[in-house]
Amino acid sequence: MYHRDLLPNGLPVVCETIPYVRSVSIGFWVACGSRNESPCEEGISHLIEHMVFKGTKNRTTRQIAEAIDSVGGHLNAFTTKEYTCYYIKILDRHFRLGLELLADLVTNPLFTVEDLEKEKNVVLEEIKSYGDSPDELVFDLFTQTILDGHPLGHSILGTPETIDGIKQDTLISFKERFYTPGNSCLAVAGNIELPELLEAAESFWGLFSGVTQDVEDELPVKRGRTSFKRKDTEQVHLCLGVPGFHRRHQERYVLMVLDSILGGSTSSRLFQELREERGMVYTTGSQYSSFKDTGLFSIYAGTSPKHFPDVVTVIRQELKVLKEEPISAEEIRRAKEQIKGTLWLSLENTTNRMSRLAKSELFYQEMITPEEVIRRIDQVTAEDICRVANMLFQEDLLSLTAVGPFPQNYRLKGWN
Repeated sequence: MYHRDLLPNGLPVVCETIPYVRSVSIGFWVACGSRNESPCEEGISHLIEHMVFKGTKNRTTRQIAEAIDSVGGHLNAFTTKEYTCYYIKILDRHFRLGLELLADLVTNPLFTVEDLEKEKNVVLEEIKSYGDSPDELVFDLFTQTILDGHPLGHSILGTPETIDGIKQDTLISFKERFYTPGNSCLAVAGNIELPELLEAAESFWGLFSGVTQDVEDELPVKRGRTSFKRKDTEQVHLCLGVPGFHRRHQERYVLMVLDSILGGSTSSRLFQELREERGMVYTTGSQYSSFKDTGLFSIYAGTSPKHFPDVVTVIRQELKVLKEEPISAEEIRRAKEQIKGTLWLSLENTTNRMSRLAKSELFYQEMITPEEVIRRIDQVTAEDICRVANMLFQEDLLSLTAVGPFPQNYRLKGWN
C-alpha cells in the first residue's frame, strides 16, 4: 500500500508498507546532481556525497560505520546527473536508528577543511580509475558530445582542476542552496506503518529547512557529432546514438520496447548479429537514459580496431531495418515479457521499491505503479515502434564517439 504525506517543514514523505518482509529501506533523495553545477563547480554534488560520511556533529566517521554495522544494516549513497541519494537498508526493529542516522548524515555534516582536502584526493583517484576504464569513459564522451556545452554533458566526478578548486565555503553554500525540503523527499519501503514513520520523520527531520530556486538551462541544438579519443587499448569502445525522449514523454514506453528489441538482452538484434552471427564483439547493447527535459539513446560495442568500421556499419543497418521493416508479433511479445519480468523481479528488493517511490515523487508528482507501467507496455504495437524509430534515428542526428588506439586526426569514412 502506498502513502504520501508532507512534514510541517514541507518535506515529502512517501511510503510503501510491505508487512511480509523483515527489512526497511530508507532513502533521502535530493534533486541535485551534476546538471546543477556551474563550470567551476563541476563534481561538487558528488564531492558532497562523499563528505557527509566524514563525520557529523554527533558522530565520527568510525562511529557512523559502527552504528550501521552493529545492527547488520547497509548504508550507501550515489550521485547522478539530476539527483543524489543517501540510503539505508536495515531490519524493521532498527528502523528509528536508520532514520536518525540518515538525518544526522544529511543535516549535520561537519565539512572540515582537513577532511575536504583528504576527500578531494580520494575523488581524484576515482577520476583516474575511471580514466582507466574505456568502456565507461566512452559513455561520458558520448554524453559530452551530444550535450555539448550543457551541464548535463559534464562528468559527474568533475575534473582534477575543478575538484582542486572547491573550497569549504563553496561546498557549504552549494549544499544549502539545493538540500531543502521542497527539492527533496524521504522514501521508505518495508515493514513499517505510516503513523510510526511520520512521527519518527518529524522528530529527526523537523528542523530541515531552506528554499531552492529553479534555474532553467537551454539545451544545445540537436545535430549529429563525432568524437574520437586516442587511448592505448586493445579494443575500440564505441557509442553510437541520438538525443532521446525526456522522462515524461508520452512515447517513452514505446522506446523501452524498442530498446529491448534492439539491444536489451542476449536475444536482441544487436547481440545476435554482432556477436553470435559475425563474432565481431564480446559485449554490445543499447541504453535509454531520460532526464527532465531531454534524453539519450545510445548503443555500445567493444571491438578490435580492424572491425570498428564494420561494427558501425552493422549498427546503422540495424537502425535502418527498425525504421523500414515490420517487427513480428513474436519478437514484440518476447521484448514485452523481458521488460515485465525484469520489473517484477526488481520489486522483490525493498531498496528498488524505495527507489521507485522516490523517483515518482521527485519527477512525476504521482505514484506510477508497476501495473500502470505494464499496462502501457502492453499497448505498444509494431507500428508504434516503427514510428518512434523514424522519429529518433535520423541520419543527421546520429552521433558517434569512440575510445581506442586511433592514429592522429583519425576520421571514419561516412562521418563528418
